[in-house]
Amino acid sequence: MIKIAVCGAAGRMGQRIITSIIEAEGVELSGALERPGHPQTGQDAGVVASCGSLGVNISDDLNSVVAGCDVLIDFTSPKVSLKNLEVCVLKGKSIVIGSTGFTPDERAFAAELAKGIPAVLSPNMSVGVNVCFKVLRDVAKTLGDDFDVEIVELHHNKKKDAPSGTAVRMGEVVAEALGRDYDKVVNCHREGICGERSKEEIGMQTVRGGDIIGEHTVYFIGQGERIEISHRAMTRDMFSRGSVRAAKWVVGQTPGLYNMQDVLGLK
Repeated sequence: MIKIAVCGAAGRMGQRIITSIIEAEGVELSGALERPGHPQTGQDAGVVASCGSLGVNISDDLNSVVAGCDVLIDFTSPKVSLKNLEVCVLKGKSIVIGSTGFTPDERAFAAELAKGIPAVLSPNMSVGVNVCFKVLRDVAKTLGDDFDVEIVELHHNKKKDAPSGTAVRMGEVVAEALGRDYDKVVNCHREGICGERSKEEIGMQTVRGGDIIGEHTVYFIGQGERIEISHRAMTRDMFSRGSVRAAKWVVGQTPGLYNMQDVLGLK
């Protein structure tokens, strides 16, 4: 039985992850973590997640929670995730990170830390989204430079980072397939007399509003035709189930930084 601890256990994603752990086979909830001073610290994690008492209280002691698990699932923020990754390295525990908004330097630091333990870091744990990554790579390679690429992503009004980690990864996948440097060709802002669109650029547009869980569309726009590849999330459960699948997979792997493409065998 794989013991899983959840960071951010009282949040929306944390609660769904706890429910997914309870529903999955071969795993159990061993710990639940929240920030010091959180009002639900000390409460039963199952009660907070509305799935019944589990006998696991929400704690603010990172070291003890990590010590008691095989793998930590973390959907928080880059800075918190990196701190948790450091503790997991010290304790010899695996980690699954679903946080978004990592800078290139933060990603590089995560990769360096992960030389000590197996870790999964992915901006989107959805099986469907990760299949989209593979499809986008194949489509971009086939179409080449004859089609303009634009990406539009929509999320709820509470999301703090923009563009979303998933949209960025979609852009990176397309750029890699086309032999371009994503950081040099991405265009996240157009306003006023901004000139003609360059052939190499990848447009990135962000929409925020209401309770949209997550929608992403990549447009390949050519002369007289257009291909649209879309993914729409109807529930957060796909992310939570994916994270539990990643947690089951990562335990026992060789140390290193993996993503959901590795977990799903899509590489």
